[in-house]
Amino acid sequence: MRRCLIYLDGKALQDSIDLLEVARQIYAADDYWTTGVIMGLDANLAIGAFDSIIQVSLDQIETYDPLAITDVLVELQQTRAFDTILVPATPFGRMLAPRLAMHLKTGLVADVTAIRHEGEQLLAIRPAYSGRIMAAIEFVGEGPVMMSIRPGVFHWDRQTEKNTQMETITPDNVRDGRIRRLAAKAKEQTYDIRESDVLVSGGGGMIGHFHELERLAQTLGGQVSASRKIVDQGIAPRSIQVGQSGKTVSPKLYLALGINGAVQHVEGLKQVKNIISVNLNKNAPICSLSDIVVEGDAVAFIDKLVAKIEQEAST
Repeated sequence: MRRCLIYLDGKALQDSIDLLEVARQIYAADDYWTTGVIMGLDANLAIGAFDSIIQVSLDQIETYDPLAITDVLVELQQTRAFDTILVPATPFGRMLAPRLAMHLKTGLVADVTAIRHEGEQLLAIRPAYSGRIMAAIEFVGEGPVMMSIRPGVFHWDRQTEKNTQMETITPDNVRDGRIRRLAAKAKEQTYDIRESDVLVSGGGGMIGHFHELERLAQTLGGQVSASRKIVDQGIAPRSIQVGQSGKTVSPKLYLALGINGAVQHVEGLKQVKNIISVNLNKNAPICSLSDIVVEGDAVAFIDKLVAKIEQEAST
């Protein structure tokens, strides 16, 4: 039976649990065993999804010391020999995964967005050249298959509950942490576009009018997102960018205003239930994917839709 280790990032636990879908696609119909490893945090959300969960007790965990956590995972791999190791490509996961791969002397495919099989060959698909192409990476050699997975791309459908085996360990071979917490300051709460059911997204056609999107988003109870062109112009932060070099989203409604819809942008749309496009060019690529296409000026569309919604709400 194949064995898969999944690192559970406590600051992105659901994204980590969703990596079970990656394991399912890797192993297809083969029997496999999934083990989640979590560092000193509550794993209740993961119980019933994994075959086993390892909770690690370690002082250095509080500071998210990548050196210490790498040592923990190296020890687990050396003693239990997992066939596959999956890490969510969260900010911390992006630091952890290459360190772990280096210590295990194995390859790493980073920021994976799809899994493909060609015969018996497993391929990992990821953006390359700043998202201009999608590269298919073939695994060779005898080391464990190791990937970091872009959050928001895969979604685990928990159809059955497993009888999860729980285990707590205190590793032996962990170096003294080099990180010391000097102070802690609460971060200002910001929204994550991946969690929004409604996204009002602006592209190149909204340059000079991007601020108008906020009005429509508030009216619809949603959030604002942007294409890469808007972000590259410095109009919007990269944290709200949709696409290969941004975030992958799956809202119930995606309003694409002035967005052309190149392949890099479309790759960031997964399992979106409804897409409405507003564009002066009805033949823009995004329009072919849309449920409704409005040919016209996006700013005028916002004005009329907000007015209509407010009128309906007042009657």
